[in-house]
Amino acid sequence: MKALYYFLFATVCLSLNTNAQSKKFNIHTIAFYNFENLFDTINDPTTHDDEWTPTGFQHWTSKKYYQKLQNLSRVLAEIGSSENTNSPTLIGCSEIENRAVLEDLIKQPMIINKDYGIIHYDSPDKRGIDVALLYQKQYFKPTSYTNIPLIIYDKNSKSKHKNTTLESDQDDTEIIALNNRIFTRDQLLVTGFLENEEIHIIVNHWPSRSGGEKKSSPFREAAGALNRRIIDSLQHINPKAKIITLGDLNDSPYNNSVKKALNAKAKKDEVLPLGIFNPFEEMANQGLGTIAFRDTWDIFDQIMITQSLIQNDFSKYQFWKAGIYNKPFLIQSTGLYKGYPKRHSATEVGFSDHFPVYIYLIREDKRR
Repeated sequence: MKALYYFLFATVCLSLNTNAQSKKFNIHTIAFYNFENLFDTINDPTTHDDEWTPTGFQHWTSKKYYQKLQNLSRVLAEIGSSENTNSPTLIGCSEIENRAVLEDLIKQPMIINKDYGIIHYDSPDKRGIDVALLYQKQYFKPTSYTNIPLIIYDKNSKSKHKNTTLESDQDDTEIIALNNRIFTRDQLLVTGFLENEEIHIIVNHWPSRSGGEKKSSPFREAAGALNRRIIDSLQHINPKAKIITLGDLNDSPYNNSVKKALNAKAKKDEVLPLGIFNPFEEMANQGLGTIAFRDTWDIFDQIMITQSLIQNDFSKYQFWKAGIYNKPFLIQSTGLYKGYPKRHSATEVGFSDHFPVYIYLIREDKRR
């Protein structure tokens, strides 16, 4: 009898395992990548782009520009490839000068066959850098999109008679003296159908830490609050709305802009209805990073999702897992910055000072 019991138990376990393995899932990769200074070589008199011209400080030539495009396209083609042979279906991107550089990027040989569409608006950032969304037209059909401005003011600014610029290597470059408004990137909201399911995407590039983390924190907290209002408005229409907010937040998962303004949680079981899950907080706790400064790693690039995407019902698209794409070819192998992301230098056109991040959405494939 005992032998029979173990035989039956083993048979049931084998049956369950076989059934689980027989299930097939559709999978989509959703990614975000800070392209770090994706500028063309043309001087735009309306923005502060002089550094990125042939005669500027970076000596930015067409040869360097197209090498940068080739490098970025290689990354985009491979993000998430460990679990998905297709390149990301949706790619949020930041630090792009204009739509034209994206049109050049999606024509690169490594990704031209993916037929990416572009959603982009010029933002009021005075250096001319914007956010945008790339999407594979085969799988995602946008139905609406808009840019939502982040209106913030520097109450401590001493400027009274003229416009002032912040540090030249920072992204927020101009404070208008009349009201001390800081001009920074808009938040891009895109709604569309991933195959036949409605998805909302918010692409972000929050204000930099120029002037110091503590002093600039209120600006990013304001960005987090705006993000939360956008999410609230979508959930007011549909409490089960599937919302993904992603971007370079210039803050860690445990900073106030994320933990308080968005009330994002690190563990799925802590997320209440209408709440937000941040899978990158656990990675930060493990010492992982997307950007390095003075030999300290941090995760500024994050993808967060609403509670509606962490259900156990895989008859519809749900979150599976997240990752940081930090393959060896993206890492500086020599010199002072060995181990850092391989960015542009005086001797080499690199990739970016950020690693890209990604999540997988999966849905059970019933076609069998």
